Amino acid sequence: MRVTLRPPRASPTLPPLLDPEGARVILGRLPDAPVGPVAADLRTLFGPRGVLWLADGRLLVADSGHHRLLLWEDPAADGRPADGWWGQAGPREERPNRGGEVGPRGLRLPVGLAGDGSRLFVADSFNHRILVFAGPPDRPDRMPEGLLGQERFDGDLPNRGSTPDGTTLHWPCGLHLDGEGRLWVADAGNRRVLMWTRPPDSPRREADLVLGQPHPRARDEAAGRGLDAVGMRWPHAVWVTEGRLFVADAGTSRIMIWDRIPDRDGAPCDRVLGQPDMVSEGHNRGRNEPGPATLAMPYALTVLADGRLVVADTANSRLLAFAADAPSGSAALALAGQPDASSRGDNRWRPPARDSLCWPYGLSHRGRRLAVADTGNDRVLLWELAS
Repeated sequence: MRVTLRPPRASPTLPPLLDPEGARVILGRLPDAPVGPVAADLRTLFGPRGVLWLADGRLLVADSGHHRLLLWEDPAADGRPADGWWGQAGPREERPNRGGEVGPRGLRLPVGLAGDGSRLFVADSFNHRILVFAGPPDRPDRMPEGLLGQERFDGDLPNRGSTPDGTTLHWPCGLHLDGEGRLWVADAGNRRVLMWTRPPDSPRREADLVLGQPHPRARDEAAGRGLDAVGMRWPHAVWVTEGRLFVADAGTSRIMIWDRIPDRDGAPCDRVLGQPDMVSEGHNRGRNEPGPATLAMPYALTVLADGRLVVADTANSRLLAFAADAPSGSAALALAGQPDASSRGDNRWRPPARDSLCWPYGLSHRGRRLAVADTGNDRVLLWELAS
């Protein structure tokens, strides 16, 4: 009996997206720190999910597991303590809603952050609301100036305890304030994206656009009609640049792209990345092993100044960069966090290193530096672009 031995399949290689030497600065858990519970102080992070470079160079982090925000004036060295915090009464407190009932100065799993220098929006996800500040909150006694998703600061029910409409929220996650002043919200629990043409000055002002659903009162998975160019399962991040809209739908492992800003509710997208077509939805296209054109639960995205779309391919513990105008199903141009495009292990199945990732969950770029909320490693990486 003759046995034919097949050579192992070659692993597709991609150019490095980020400096191969690893992150220049690590905030939170350092690579040589022992694994274990993370007690709150101004040096620690626990499952951070949101990160935002402010216009003046300060860095704001949603320290999700500690239910707070941390602010760095100049994050220039490993392990540097935060300069300010918000959401807890003290720097070593870590209870949801400050250990009490929901109110104006507490958080319960903050995720998304967005701002433009004069306004800041915080997705307080498990309180089903967005807090609005005139500037970054840098002290625990600071009061928010506005509120979305709930009518009062003591409300915390999804969709205010009723059915959704254009003013309610259910697990808001990703936020984006675009160059035209529009506020975009990935309203994940309602399986939709909301847009206000200008940030609302009242929690009763309805969104001007709903995507993922045919109208504001619907919340069906895949818009209740089977997956196509309209429906979503778990939209988590939004980005707008040069008239294009990008939405990371983690539940269908794809990036939905509109080549112009939609002008009607339920408008279909024009292209998808991560899947070969508009009706496919499996993680890594139904395979265990990823490839250069596949995604598994993408939770974050951003578009760099050079036009590349960077995606946090979260369940594959890697970052991918695509051409922003690439056709549906296209392969990535560059990679970070894994040795090749067919690898997917958390930290490459090794202890954490300066150039490894474990469930990256948030992205923000400033110049040539990318901030990555490396959630599974309880840290934020400040990492320079490779080219």
